[in-house]
Amino acid sequence: MNAAPPAAGTSFVTFGCRLNAFETEVMRGHAAAAGLDGAIVINTCAVTAEAVRQARQAIRRARRGHPGARIIVTGCAAHTETALFEAMPEVDHILGNREKTRPETFARLAGACTAPPRTAVADIMEAKETAGHLIAGFGARARAFVAVQNGCDHRCTFCIIPFGRGPSRSVPMDEVARQVAMLCADGYREVVLTGVDITAYGADLPDRPRLGSLVRRILREVPELRRLRLSSIDSVEADDGLIDALATEDRLMPHLHLSLQSGDDMILKRMKRRHTAADAAAFCRRARAARPDVVFGADLIAGFPTETEEMFKASLEHVRDCGLTYLHVFPFSPRPGTPAARMPQLARAEIAGRAARLRHAGETSHARFLESEAGAVRSVLVERPGLGRTEHFARVAFSGPGEAGEIISARITGYDHDRLTAMSLA
Repeated sequence: MNAAPPAAGTSFVTFGCRLNAFETEVMRGHAAAAGLDGAIVINTCAVTAEAVRQARQAIRRARRGHPGARIIVTGCAAHTETALFEAMPEVDHILGNREKTRPETFARLAGACTAPPRTAVADIMEAKETAGHLIAGFGARARAFVAVQNGCDHRCTFCIIPFGRGPSRSVPMDEVARQVAMLCADGYREVVLTGVDITAYGADLPDRPRLGSLVRRILREVPELRRLRLSSIDSVEADDGLIDALATEDRLMPHLHLSLQSGDDMILKRMKRRHTAADAAAFCRRARAARPDVVFGADLIAGFPTETEEMFKASLEHVRDCGLTYLHVFPFSPRPGTPAARMPQLARAEIAGRAARLRHAGETSHARFLESEAGAVRSVLVERPGLGRTEHFARVAFSGPGEAGEIISARITGYDHDRLTAMSLA
């Protein structure tokens, strides 16, 4: 969650993914342009029941702390569980995912003549527009996100997100390149391409370009971009052009975050995923052959319905087989309206225990990677003085000069808990 304290104008609280972070910046620009004042916008996430609980808690906290503010709730949870937020007396307005990035929405909210409706949530399945919103920046001149795609055409049995985001739709390549060039001109050194399912990029565009083509076009047309990074990808959808770009483009960062979810084939089938455990391991070998220093992160779900101890151990082994460095572990959370919510559920204590074991495996693997970095010279994007990220997305605390937004060279001296330590070579 990213929170800004209420002040003059509009404040924002953001939960969830990088796409939400991008859309918060779009809304921030629209709210400022409309002159919306005295409002708190809470951009929610629906991926787990815990995310929804945290959003509701934030709404109540905002009302207690700022009784005179207008509270506006939007995002995936607001879209998929609208009635839940309508029942909250603290909420003044609810915006769907289509409405939240439209300038006219904020113009209506700021208008003095006509009272806007309390709930504005259109049918997301009818969405045709792309996610191409130009933004002026992200505050500190370090990393920025560009939404290249929105929505999802797949129907994984555990996932509610397609019902909050609608069908897959892509931003044309020239618009993406223009956005990246604008951010670079504004001082950003690193850009992250984000979306709901970015490896589905281009299927709805003329000529059906793939993600690899988009990456190459950005790097060709925006030579001043120092670092290009990808958000979560689906390994089974990754195209040959993306692997080739990984092998030949040094400015494409050697860090891929994979949507794996499980290491057991039966659970993957019940999740309605499109890959097997062997497919995922083969992709990691192929990517590592193309770029030997590449590191992998992954989303994994612990305690999916019907998961046995043996099936769970396959996910633990997957961490080793794929050489995973960073894990995002999700205890299974049944989402209303999904097929998985109707499957035989595991006890909550069992789910929590498995999630803890999976996180421990991830922490062990991460520590092994950090230890292996000792003595290396890395390129560090400074996020604030003394702290930054390497090419491999490792957090690093460094001594020496370096201002936010700079890229410096640093020698890794060791690690402390979950971050590297380094000495700036500037």
